[in-house]
Amino acid sequence: MNTRHVTSLVAAGAAIVMLLSGCGSTGTSNSSNASDSNIISVYGSEPAHPLFPGNTTEAGGGKVVDQLFAGLVTYDAKGGIHNEVADSITSSDNATHYVIKLKSGWKFTDGTPVTAHSFVNAWNYTANSANKQASASFFSTIEGYDDLQKPDVDPKATLSGLTVVDDNTIDVKLSQPDSAFPVKAGSHAYMPLPESAFKDPKKFGQHPVSNGPYKFVSWQHNHSIEMVKNPDYKGNRVAKNDGLNFKIYTSPDSAYADLRGGNLDFTNTIPDTALTSFQSDKSLKAYNEPGGNTLTFTIPEWLEHFGQNEEGNLRRQAISMSIDRKTVAEKIFHGTATPAVDFLAAPISAYSKELKGNEVLKYNPSKAKELWAKANAISPWSGEFGIAYNADGTAKNWVEAICNYIKNTLDIDAKSIPMSTSDEFLSNVDSGKMTSAYRSGWGPDYPSADNYLVQLYDSSSADGKGGNSGNYKKPEFDAMMDKALSAPSTEEADKYYQQGEEILLQDLPAIPLWNQNATAASTSAISGVAFDYGGGPVFTALTKKQ
Repeated sequence: MNTRHVTSLVAAGAAIVMLLSGCGSTGTSNSSNASDSNIISVYGSEPAHPLFPGNTTEAGGGKVVDQLFAGLVTYDAKGGIHNEVADSITSSDNATHYVIKLKSGWKFTDGTPVTAHSFVNAWNYTANSANKQASASFFSTIEGYDDLQKPDVDPKATLSGLTVVDDNTIDVKLSQPDSAFPVKAGSHAYMPLPESAFKDPKKFGQHPVSNGPYKFVSWQHNHSIEMVKNPDYKGNRVAKNDGLNFKIYTSPDSAYADLRGGNLDFTNTIPDTALTSFQSDKSLKAYNEPGGNTLTFTIPEWLEHFGQNEEGNLRRQAISMSIDRKTVAEKIFHGTATPAVDFLAAPISAYSKELKGNEVLKYNPSKAKELWAKANAISPWSGEFGIAYNADGTAKNWVEAICNYIKNTLDIDAKSIPMSTSDEFLSNVDSGKMTSAYRSGWGPDYPSADNYLVQLYDSSSADGKGGNSGNYKKPEFDAMMDKALSAPSTEEADKYYQQGEEILLQDLPAIPLWNQNATAASTSAISGVAFDYGGGPVFTALTKKQ
């Protein structure tokens, strides 16, 4: 899940054409962060997968892939869309047909050109289920996608809706209207790949060849990922520094200690232990701004007592109403998070405090007990309720807090389940092996409400094809998402998104908890700190006094 931010859905048809025509161990102090160069050392975590853009859906790999690759479009700090490798993206036939024109002169860091084939080959590879790429569902509206999801699909099979017209032109035919297609075009899933990626995918995932602001140097697993400024980059995000060193930590506290000791330049992961003090620490520069990330926990459909039925819905609602989000936000997040009122974040145009059924997100212990008792009348409760999390992140305190609320309100055995690393945790989530609920959340990939809802809860994103890791499937919800993507305006689309959210509030495939601010800290030598539309740091803007 990448730390980006959604603002609003871009309207279909002419509005899009007008917009886009013509956009392991803790780190060590003896890293490549040389004092005589403008290389910035930043907090990182071990990526869950090799560095293939289409298989990157979590923050550890996402921050790295963002810097290495450039797609058709980029997004500004307000979620506006600007052409990058694309010269234009034009729509026709009610947003079911797109023609993409590419700019000439782009090349990968191995010197080979970036062409229409670079994009189409990458999209076909990601969409084909034989390649087991986590972002396959991003292509679900392109003709031929369903054929690529068959169990016996040929690994070389391609999307029938994609045609390379010439080196600089791509023709895209969709199986349904998708007004968000040009917005999705800047996400990881849509990044181009060179021929070397397909000749030796295993090697490429460890040593990617890219076309973005930075050029890959090395990946020392559980230690660091280093990159330098790409002198051939032609896009909107030209680096103001000479390179980045993502120092990989298994504990945010260790990173913060390194920052205070001058052995790390920048972190956007503030540990719980520092939330009360980091903004007043005179030895650092602190940052706390509104962001678009959501914090949730997922209760997968396969857990006993939590199926998609009356009992499961009653239990999910009871658990949600057991949690005092406001108190936890005050006591643990100290002004860096706000209680959730829906499944989106406040800057999103479809965000609403008035959704029917949103009382399930409010603390109501007596109602929670009543709902739990109704569920017990259907099938008596047995066992324990656990919430898993990765111990190398910042979830420990809030997971333990909500487990205590659930335990005390419902009088059941509820406990937190730590897993040692993000890699271990995400591997179990991605493979559907979780035997408990688990912490979740979202940092959006592109500026559309579609990214929060379709990519996390639509049936097309389930079964390992996208971010729907709990395998929630509801035809009524899917239908609302289809209507939103077919809507001719943002206002009309938002109505369908909100109706879809009201279905989610009944079923609660994930329990919304808080929206997180963008928080960060740096040494006094760092300047240029800025955040993108999702509250993620703009690494290309960082500079360091020599």
